Amino acid sequence: MPPDSKPTGLVVSAHPGDFVWRAAGAIALHVKKGYRVKIVCLAYGERGESQWAWKKAGVTMAEVKAQRHAEAQRAAEVLGAEIEFFDAGDYPLKLTEAMLDRLVDIYREVKPSFVLTHALEDPYNGDHPEAARFAQEARVIAQAAGHKPDPERSYAAPPVFLFEPHQPEQCNFKPNVILNIDEVWETKRKAFEVLAAQKHLWEYYTRVALNRGMQGGRNSGRAMTYGEAYQRLFPTILDELK
Repeated sequence: MPPDSKPTGLVVSAHPGDFVWRAAGAIALHVKKGYRVKIVCLAYGERGESQWAWKKAGVTMAEVKAQRHAEAQRAAEVLGAEIEFFDAGDYPLKLTEAMLDRLVDIYREVKPSFVLTHALEDPYNGDHPEAARFAQEARVIAQAAGHKPDPERSYAAPPVFLFEPHQPEQCNFKPNVILNIDEVWETKRKAFEVLAAQKHLWEYYTRVALNRGMQGGRNSGRAMTYGEAYQRLFPTILDELK
């Protein structure tokens, strides 16, 4: 299948760990189904997600970024996805007009069938809702005919799914989609293991997947072990209620 004829997905992640813990199942599942999936990783998490790296005496910011870049690249490869880094810095995330322009171009080039990004609220980490705001702003601008006009261009705004934050109750996260990731669970687990310095989170996110799998089974009546929860941001349009 030619690359430009594949269905596609776009993931906008604040830091490397975010797309692994929260969306690796969806990424791997859609890649397995023949999708081209592109991850935009806005920052390396060099300040807020790399406490382990700073325990080494004399380590530099450049070295920490290089370590996180390598981890994120390997995790994306495990999942079968592309990845592009914006190096916006974290704690706080500092996004620029040039970065916004680039993300708009990515929307138009990838033409995603869906977008995955962060929840709209997170009192523990302001980078996360900022990433969600940024992803939505680029989605809207990509629809504007007057932004870099091109009469040959076709683009339809994709649905947006917000992936589960670390403490959903505190983030006003209300999942209304549970994705069955049974067939790619082992791939997601391998992506976990790339993030060796955050090994303390491996079992936590395994439990999250098991909990969502149980909920998915109860709500669908189908056998299901592992799941990922999402909050759909815009309405589902139906011709029939069923």
